[in-house]
Amino acid sequence: MKHIQDLAVTNRRVLMRVDFNVPMDSSGAITDDTRIQGVLPTVRYLLGKGAKIVLCSHCGRPKGQRQEKFSLAPAARRLGELLGQPVVMAPDCQGAESLALAESLNPGEVLLLENLRFHPEEQKNDPAFAKALAAFGDCYVNDAFAVSHRADASVEGVTHFFSDKAAGLLLYKEIDFFNRAVTSPARPLTAILGGAKVSSKLSAIRNMLDRVDAMIIGGAMANTFLKAQGHEVGKSLVEDDLLTTAQELLALAKSKGVEIHLPLDFVVADTFSAEARTQTVSLGQVPADGMILDIGPATETRFQEALVGAKTIVWNGPMGAFEMAPFAHGSLAMVAAVTTSGALSIVGGGDTNALINQAKAGEKVSYMSTGGGAFLELMEGKQLPGVTALG
Repeated sequence: MKHIQDLAVTNRRVLMRVDFNVPMDSSGAITDDTRIQGVLPTVRYLLGKGAKIVLCSHCGRPKGQRQEKFSLAPAARRLGELLGQPVVMAPDCQGAESLALAESLNPGEVLLLENLRFHPEEQKNDPAFAKALAAFGDCYVNDAFAVSHRADASVEGVTHFFSDKAAGLLLYKEIDFFNRAVTSPARPLTAILGGAKVSSKLSAIRNMLDRVDAMIIGGAMANTFLKAQGHEVGKSLVEDDLLTTAQELLALAKSKGVEIHLPLDFVVADTFSAEARTQTVSLGQVPADGMILDIGPATETRFQEALVGAKTIVWNGPMGAFEMAPFAHGSLAMVAAVTTSGALSIVGGGDTNALINQAKAGEKVSYMSTGGGAFLELMEGKQLPGVTALG
């Protein structure tokens, strides 16, 4: 995979895939510009080299139709504010009018194409659409790790029409950190997996058992493993169709000498609500009408002890319903344990990053991945189409 610094960009149009799929309120104002901030180093690098920059991205799920609420115009305005220079907004990502804007760019100028997903061909990886998109650039840069697991026209298809293509600074950094964490980690390597469902992380667990020295499983997904061991979990979220699979994974871990740490106690409630009555109970004491919504203090201690001595930590998924204050303590305790461990720490996934930001601990972890699905697919051992296409 070629690095952007290996690409000749001076006085050339650089078509760059970014991820400006940012949240907006009902008035169209951006409520979180993290993804725009993430590509600033690459954009500034290209500006410094005298490139003509053509950015492309999707936003939301317009389902192949033009919907103004998903326009990238707010992203163009915000990027212009951050750069301190105008960012031209193209009316579309195809067509003569938009192409003329790209062709009229001077070195050091920036153009943002309109939402790629206004066209159904984008997600179908249509070759004709990809070829037309490629006409906007003399070379191609992918700096959108968060969508690099998708074989879309702007991610995979377009690369077939460029001889000069490379990874941007953000994408390269993502892959570099992941390789340092999983491919050739400093050991011991401990994985923390949480969130709601085993099914969404099944392949990741299997693959990571060949790589990790220990694994911590929390969140609602732990309920399936606990029930598979014969423990009562009340009316907590459980994937009953995966109980046998959970048993097999526990047996597989044992055969590989990987210790899996599961919760010892819980904060339970009678309803999924911040106003619900709560109590802390030990394993085997979950009431029939109780719902596990966080790990308990004994589990916090056990999980913290499991991280002692770890040299590398990879984390995807919270320990409970952290968005509600009564059920945030376990997840916040894990943030504290990870950030004071002294280990190389890589966290990924929307909920996990939201948790880290909630704890104001973004500067205390080694790296926060910008991609949830892409991060998880790497953990599963899969190749990312957007990365492979740059080879």
